[in-house]
Amino acid sequence: MLDRVKAIEDFSKIRVEVNSLGLIPAFGVMIQNLPSGFWNRFSRKILDAAGEDLFDATEALLENAAAECGYHTGYGIMTSDEFEAVLGPHIKDDKQGLLHGLYAVFCAWGWADAEIVELVPFEKMIVHAYDYYESDIDSNERHFAYMIKGISRAFMDLAFSEPYPNGLGGYSCVQTKGIEKGDDYGEFIVKPANPID
Repeated sequence: MLDRVKAIEDFSKIRVEVNSLGLIPAFGVMIQNLPSGFWNRFSRKILDAAGEDLFDATEALLENAAAECGYHTGYGIMTSDEFEAVLGPHIKDDKQGLLHGLYAVFCAWGWADAEIVELVPFEKMIVHAYDYYESDIDSNERHFAYMIKGISRAFMDLAFSEPYPNGLGGYSCVQTKGIEKGDDYGEFIVKPANPID
């Protein structure tokens, strides 16, 4: 089994440089270098502008944007030289190891302190997040972790759906707990989008 703590530590040691456009070319992808508060304000402004009538549809669009990003960025990460150098020998043809490795990068980059706590290949994944930037959005009524929801289902697609680039949309994610609602951690349950009864 992949040593999560060591993987996060190893990924954290990889030096990345921000270019003149504010982008970080690393892990086979281009990552932006904006503060998390920017994205929280961005989400909040979009939701406020949508109003109550369009709130649910707007939430779905924010989650889908995260899923698109997670799917394409996740693929770039898992096929990068950096990912291969740190985890390649440990996860050859191991889809569970691949998922744990993707979350190690997720943590190393500071997006969230999240880990897989349950995984049934092809059927279900439960992720707990003990810190994530969207938890700074105060709410007593709604969950706001669109990024983790979208990325979690995208990572599951990369592991268990059709091969890239045709696998996006095979899984859905439900957030059942959230720090932004006063829980001790966020909980995210990923299952097939169209389960067979």
